[in-house]
Amino acid sequence: MPPSLASLVHHSALKLTVRAGEEHLDAPVRWAHASELTDPVPYMEGGELLMITALKLDAEDPEAMRRYVKRLAAAGVVGLGFAVGVHYKDIPEALVAAAADEGFPLLEVPRRTPFLAISKAVSAAIAADQYRAVTAGFAAQRELTKQALSDGPEGLLGALAAQVDGWAALYDASGAVVATAPEWAARRAARLVSDVERLRDRAAPASAVVAGAEDRVELHSIGTGRRPRAALAVGTASTLGTAERYALHSAIALLTLTTERNRSLQAAEARVGSAVLRMLLAGEPEHARTVAGELYGSLLDAPFRLVVAEVPASAPEESDPFAGLTDAVESAAARAGEALLVVPYGERLVLLVVDGGAGAAACVAYAQTLEAGRSEVPAEGGAGEGAADLLLGLSAPAGPIAAATAYKQADQALSIARRRGRALVEHEDLAAGSVLPLLADDAVRAFADGLLRALFEHDATGRGDLIASLRAWLSRHGQWDAAAADLGVHRHTLRYRMRRVEEILGRSLDDPDVRMELWLSLKATSSGTE
Repeated sequence: MPPSLASLVHHSALKLTVRAGEEHLDAPVRWAHASELTDPVPYMEGGELLMITALKLDAEDPEAMRRYVKRLAAAGVVGLGFAVGVHYKDIPEALVAAAADEGFPLLEVPRRTPFLAISKAVSAAIAADQYRAVTAGFAAQRELTKQALSDGPEGLLGALAAQVDGWAALYDASGAVVATAPEWAARRAARLVSDVERLRDRAAPASAVVAGAEDRVELHSIGTGRRPRAALAVGTASTLGTAERYALHSAIALLTLTTERNRSLQAAEARVGSAVLRMLLAGEPEHARTVAGELYGSLLDAPFRLVVAEVPASAPEESDPFAGLTDAVESAAARAGEALLVVPYGERLVLLVVDGGAGAAACVAYAQTLEAGRSEVPAEGGAGEGAADLLLGLSAPAGPIAAATAYKQADQALSIARRRGRALVEHEDLAAGSVLPLLADDAVRAFADGLLRALFEHDATGRGDLIASLRAWLSRHGQWDAAAADLGVHRHTLRYRMRRVEEILGRSLDDPDVRMELWLSLKATSSGTE
């Protein structure tokens, strides 16, 4: 603790006597300063013990002393030391009364006690307090290091909470709570997730203070990169002291060291993961399983989903456009204890996630967030109105043997996502739906218009209704009587029209491929989809 007025009064060598303000002697003293100015307030910072001989003061004027004492108290001066036997034999009653009325500590300094002795005593006490704080800080650092090595981040948080007499919480890169100490702090930590997310958006290192009705919380980012790898929250009843500040900084350093070490391990894991993925796609599942070992082996033992992500051409350039997706999926998988494979693949990002697991759900949730916040107006040359910041294709459940097929499925789904300006398309949705929405592609429409143009031009001259007849005949699977009845014409008339269709197009309607192309073309054209 820093020196207080009470500790100075109890200092046997100073011989100070309390004349007023006994109830406020517990005030800490930041410094002791002598000044004979009639108004020393402009030169005070607060927390000082002011020492005077009243050389220039009219210390016997009650009104002047009331104004003098009030200004000192308002400026944060913690007390007044009055040297007797210099200009006044005793402290004037006007000053004593003013100090008593204000509750302002007034100390009588005997003539044999020089102001320098008081300044030295304050300085020595401050130095001793700082030394105790540094010593306590080093002890805290040793304890935090011991706990971090033996019990990991959870042990470190417990030791930190004890050091600051409060609570501590660790958040991952996505802003989710990873651990708290004590356990009762989990609910309090969860209410700060939005504050942690705002801190995450700032360049590291970053910090913030959140003052609430319950406590005072300091938030600190963890990591040395541009994007924080984690965040630390520390809640206390009041502002941290010097020793507590040492403990906090030690915890930040240890967590940063752990994070950076993990980053190196993650880089090595990424290289292994890349090799595993390439073996899977090359049709070598057994070799992939051997390389995966315990690191990714559990992922290959159960059905997985393959996700392919890419950045639209219209998206603004970013140093790591996949960082948000990666953080969200990695955090979700880590909390669920799931294996996860994340591999940069050219200009794409490929993820292998457990089918039905937290990682797969995080992909879908991230895509839904992109959909909800995407721009209404696309950039020049964009993928279409409402194009998302990322495009994701999700395969059907697969195993190691079918990894190449799963990649093809995810790639096909990604192609549809790109065409439609969607953030995420699942291959299962394509298989369970209809092929007809795919005909909205401009290239398909152009092909259909070219194929049917001659028939439309024929009908435009009023020489028959070949398009309607063709549609009716195809819809009835070539049944002449049924199609003729739909059109309200004789079947011989319909036969004549179908021969004209063959003559104009130069194709045989007996060819099933031709019938398929004509039917899809009718569906793709504007008149065919009405």
